[in-house]
Amino acid sequence: MNTRTVIFRALCYVVIVVGAISFLFPFMWMVSTSLKTDQDVFTWPPRLVPQPVRFQNYVDAWNSAPYARFFFNSAFIALAVTLANLFFSSLAGYAFAKYKFPGRQWIFIALLCTMMIPFQVTMIPVFVILSKLHWVDTYWGLIIPFTAGAFGIFLMRQFLSTIPDDLIDAARIDGCSEFRTFLTIVLPLSKPALSALGIFVFMASWNGFIWPFIIVKSTEMKTLPLAVADLAEGLYVMSWPLMMAGACFVVLPAIVVFLLFQKNFVEGITLTGIKT
Repeated sequence: MNTRTVIFRALCYVVIVVGAISFLFPFMWMVSTSLKTDQDVFTWPPRLVPQPVRFQNYVDAWNSAPYARFFFNSAFIALAVTLANLFFSSLAGYAFAKYKFPGRQWIFIALLCTMMIPFQVTMIPVFVILSKLHWVDTYWGLIIPFTAGAFGIFLMRQFLSTIPDDLIDAARIDGCSEFRTFLTIVLPLSKPALSALGIFVFMASWNGFIWPFIIVKSTEMKTLPLAVADLAEGLYVMSWPLMMAGACFVVLPAIVVFLLFQKNFVEGITLTGIKT
């Protein structure tokens, strides 16, 4: 190994370490602030390790509002949206990948074009439709608009295109129906892509703020991001440590989900798009 290669690798490691620290520092500061007292937040010079450590902030933040209800709402909505996306996106992706029908490519291109339309453009028409269905301030209004998406269909179509047609044909010869073939052959082989899509959808739904802010009217239907925003506005209590503790309630479940499915997530992203 020559000197130039050693220097290049060293520079790469330095860039990676600096990048990792820059991404991790806001999270570390959030956790640090959540464990401080109100007086320690503005001490100079600032301390990353709080003295003393105050875990009571998490209890106070949890009790300052009906956080158990907010947590249930976020978890229920995120899980429902994720499961619906996995099912419908994989169905549509399977159709685009393995069925030949007139206009398939043009329909798929039109579907991809919808990814360029910002959600803010369709937000008002969707709200009008849901208001006419009387789904404002309901779980239906928070879940139904996000049960499928162009990105999920594209991701699943790219992955399912790599599955050999011989496996599907063999299942049909054995007498399997199309839906049973999809459930017993296609879905088990699609775990990497499903894991990747599940993480994307879960995090987007869990951290969603704009749509719940628009459609939720009552306290009982609020999600965790809305509750943290209320903390920031001093609706329940004005305290930086309590606000950061509330932010930890939002961030930690998403991190746990990512860590649990990290291996499948990386595998799904790596394998998707091998065949077009």
